[in-house]
Amino acid sequence: MSSFSFTETESSTFTVTHARHMAAKVATDLKRMQRFYDQPSDSMIAQYEAEVTELIKAGYLATVTYGFKKDGKWIEPTLRYTARDLADASSDDNDPGRIRAGANISGARFSSYLTYSSAWHRLPQSQRDIFEAKLPFTRNNAEEPGISGYLANDRTYSSGGRALDRASVRSFS
Repeated sequence: MSSFSFTETESSTFTVTHARHMAAKVATDLKRMQRFYDQPSDSMIAQYEAEVTELIKAGYLATVTYGFKKDGKWIEPTLRYTARDLADASSDDNDPGRIRAGANISGARFSSYLTYSSAWHRLPQSQRDIFEAKLPFTRNNAEEPGISGYLANDRTYSSGGRALDRASVRSFS
């Protein structure tokens, strides 16, 4: 009597194509924000998309926030993306969009804020400098703004074993 065993393994290598897939969804969200609020500009959206692509591909993105600040705090409409490794789990890959229109941005200005992953912080400064030279712009050190309201998780964009969880700032009123 013979017995047979069959196993199947699946591996996923994260590629620039996966990173571009997720970054394109971020860019689509920003285009929707532009449609409702006239910001950010097309050139800034392209730069943000390029930056996010590089950071996701390398595993150096922790969070990135795009939106409007007033009195030093994020207000609605603001979006925060948090990168994570799916660790062999699966995740939704939602369509971008659903940016609320009609928020009061009077006296606010568009801005972005980025935090780096632990992998970034483990790099020697010389490697960080080389990587940053490839990015479309240089970020300055600054305190992370607070939030006027709260963050509501509303979308997940995933590809190749990684995900970006999106949360939107919502006002209490």
